Amino acid sequence: MTREDRISLTHWGPFRATVADGRLTRAVPLPGSGADPDMIGALPEMVHSDKRIDRPHVRRSYLEHGIAAGGQGRGHEDFVPVDWQTALDLVSGELSRVYRDHGPTSVFGGSYGWSSAGRFHHARTQIRRFLAAAGGFTDQISNYSWGAAHMILPHVVGSADAVSTAATAWSTIASDGDAVVAFGGLNPKNWRVTSGGAGHHHIPQEIEKAQARGVKFVIVSPLADDVPPGLDATLIRPRPNSDTAIILALAHEAVRTGRADRAFLDRFTVGADIFIDYLTGKSDGQPKTLEWAAEISGLDLAELQTLWETIRQGRVMLSSAWSLQRADHGEQPFWALIALAAMLGQIGLPGGGFCFGYGSMNSVGATARSGYVPSMPGLPNTGGMAIPVASFADAFLNPGKEIAFNGRMVCYPDVRLVYWAGGNPFHHAQDLGRVEEAWQRPETVIVHEPWWTPTARRADIVLPATTSMERNDIGGTSRDPYVFAMPKLIAPVGEARNDFDIFCALADRLGCRAAYDEGLDEAGWLARLWRTSEERGVREGVAVPDLEALWAQGLWRVPLPEEPEVLLSDFRADPDAHPLATPSGRIELYSETIAGFAYDDCPPHAAWLEPKEWLGSAGEDEFHLVTNQPARQLHSQLYQAHEQDGPARVRIAPEDARKHKLCDGQRVRLWNGRGSCLAIAHIDESLRPGVLVMPTGAWFEPGADGTEQNGNPNVLTADRRTSQLAQACAALSALVRIEAAGEPK
Repeated sequence: MTREDRISLTHWGPFRATVADGRLTRAVPLPGSGADPDMIGALPEMVHSDKRIDRPHVRRSYLEHGIAAGGQGRGHEDFVPVDWQTALDLVSGELSRVYRDHGPTSVFGGSYGWSSAGRFHHARTQIRRFLAAAGGFTDQISNYSWGAAHMILPHVVGSADAVSTAATAWSTIASDGDAVVAFGGLNPKNWRVTSGGAGHHHIPQEIEKAQARGVKFVIVSPLADDVPPGLDATLIRPRPNSDTAIILALAHEAVRTGRADRAFLDRFTVGADIFIDYLTGKSDGQPKTLEWAAEISGLDLAELQTLWETIRQGRVMLSSAWSLQRADHGEQPFWALIALAAMLGQIGLPGGGFCFGYGSMNSVGATARSGYVPSMPGLPNTGGMAIPVASFADAFLNPGKEIAFNGRMVCYPDVRLVYWAGGNPFHHAQDLGRVEEAWQRPETVIVHEPWWTPTARRADIVLPATTSMERNDIGGTSRDPYVFAMPKLIAPVGEARNDFDIFCALADRLGCRAAYDEGLDEAGWLARLWRTSEERGVREGVAVPDLEALWAQGLWRVPLPEEPEVLLSDFRADPDAHPLATPSGRIELYSETIAGFAYDDCPPHAAWLEPKEWLGSAGEDEFHLVTNQPARQLHSQLYQAHEQDGPARVRIAPEDARKHKLCDGQRVRLWNGRGSCLAIAHIDESLRPGVLVMPTGAWFEPGADGTEQNGNPNVLTADRRTSQLAQACAALSALVRIEAAGEPK
């Protein structure tokens, strides 16, 4: 027996792999990294799962009849294994036909998801490069994680950096802060993952330091487990989707008590007077008082008064989890939080101001020197177009439909071919019954996938792809102080190929190989990418190891910056020398640009807009469904590595369980007008009544009657956008009912 131990990286952390006789037999977290041992330990089972796709496959009727077969059989028919030559000829032939007969916008380049921590073998980058080289395609704008923030923040603070790449370091909260108010919570399960992987899971230690220094923590969430274990925090449990009202009321209290920092507002913001007129009710007749917010949020007035006293003085960090903006009018809580931070006047100071994502991902707030994790460059999408990421099902169903989007109109293309690599839309999309219908519309669906996921089972042509353990790469994230070599640990399972090699073979057939690969193979690209890091080191005086040394060491700890990051510190130091990229160069509490859009669902300042679905308008026996990330998976990844004992759990408060005569461990059915799914009831004494909590990540499997069997709650969430501004996912505004379900037959 041969044996080899190597270091590599996943989105949930670095690990040491043991390989014996060509199989990954063991994976354990790298000592000191803080990576989760259960998630890392599941890697061998995931890589060698019996759900691996061993060779190319084609849906039977599609192989026999081509596009004349239609899409009705997707998800129901069996597949026929074929050789690579046949599969590649089919794919290239279909691409050539659609480009010739319908043009590049009829090719939809689907790729969304955390496909690999590696920066070269990053599926979304590779498929976009290939389709751009081939002639263009319909792309997707933004993401599901923070799509509403991605669109609203440039109007308010000049860029989306505050949600994508920039955050005040946790270390400054420990050294300078007095209070942290975390809307949406600080759930430690979310700290297990980082897009690109993290060499150090730092947040638990930083919170411990902050608490030891006397920093107060307030968690605003209907879920008690959004409070980290061991943290002495005040928990406030409002109705879901009412956070904007609470934040506005705190801003009103700042105005009413004279706490609002007028000097900061005058120097660093525009539109404060208009916003204050809204807060005081001068513009609409409704003062945004604490009493007003208490009624909307279902909280006791005393809780909000105590919250105000917590932030009234001292250095305060206002935080929001990404989840808050995945709801009806999701732009508003982030804009309101910035406005409240401006009222307190601490934006740009260590340990104060605002931040997004402390409760959403491990790397947010890490102290790290950015720019040393290389990224694969894209190519211009000449002849193509792009639609909002969450709108793809609507686009498939409604070619030619026009939608408003961030100040312009977008016309949906006539999608004839879907090419998906590196994601599972039957996990992250909403109203999966509607997605299933939309998925039947295109003439051809091509999928790269290592496993028989719900998406692969609904393809016409399936090409088996490698996992990150079966190829060489470089991994990491600019929010983490490490860069990792990701060596090929095992040979490809079955006949799997990496996306790059598949696209090279297709590019040969389509005559665009030179544009796609630029004459480089995997080794050549890794060398080119790492040279960009070495060149940056020369410019900045940082000693960067060469690629051979990185490969030998397995990882490189990037020297820390001289000072920890403080969001907008340069702007605060001198707003004239460092203006924001807004029209005014200042923080826009009122946006003339958004006013010009005249959207009725996104006013030109932060405002309370009642959600379409929430407890404030719920019918009898309706619950607000909160869908969150699973504890031991990354979205739907690792589902295939765990033994599944029935459908996913749904948490319910004891009084609600008694009312509906439900017992702990009982099979239940959740339903609304969009669909239904099974679940296992779990009585949670810490949960706010009227709320059900269910993790996403179960592989979509509808039964004969249409009821989803594995507990995928996205059959219940609405395929509805946050607003015309962002057109982002609004999954966290959903009402459902619950009842006992029979035992499986």
